[in-house]
Amino acid sequence: MGPSLAGAALNLDGALVLRIILGTALGAVIGYERDTHGRPAGLRTHALVALASATFMVVSTHFVYYQHYRPADQIEIDGSRIAASVVSGIGFLAGGVILRNGFNIEGLTTAAGLWLVAAIGLCAGGGMYVESVAATAVGVSALTILRRFEDNDDRVRRRLLLTLSERAIASDQLVAKLAELDLVPTLEGWNTEGSGAVRQLTLGVRLPRVNGEARLVAALEAEPGISRMQLEPPA
Repeated sequence: MGPSLAGAALNLDGALVLRIILGTALGAVIGYERDTHGRPAGLRTHALVALASATFMVVSTHFVYYQHYRPADQIEIDGSRIAASVVSGIGFLAGGVILRNGFNIEGLTTAAGLWLVAAIGLCAGGGMYVESVAATAVGVSALTILRRFEDNDDRVRRRLLLTLSERAIASDQLVAKLAELDLVPTLEGWNTEGSGAVRQLTLGVRLPRVNGEARLVAALEAEPGISRMQLEPPA
């Protein structure tokens, strides 16, 4: 390989690495917004999805060049299949963040965000820098600005598991007391063990971000007959 060809190869490598880095950085921007709101797929997950998508796109568009095929080899290659597989494959990863919490379905926005960063990664990997930056800007705007119109109650949704003895008050009374404290309880399920002296309650609560957990614990400690409490982390 002559000096000119070597220089051209280095320039191409640098351009492709730039595409991968840009795709990763833009995906991290979307991931940072998700991370600040405590979503299960945050900064690193979105950055890695964008990194993988950009890399797949770079491979899809340029791997033939690095194989040094000759016209006499009579090889036909459809490089678009690699990029197309990313679009379908990201569905499995995005589906993993969609969770059912009682009657609520959570994680749909995060799943859509993963799908978006996959598209951004493919866009950056294809060398469309302006388009990938524009898609990132529109995506961040949709996640931040539209949130104000979609969710005016900025509370943390948690699942509460309670074990009640026969000394405890009735379940509906307990739910009413928590509602009076503005903890927004929702009865999701219950179970009675043995003779019915012990009850297992599953509640969904929407806690204020400031001192919400402390208010809940204080309210439960004041109630007799609660032998066990488990507050699951945010979904």
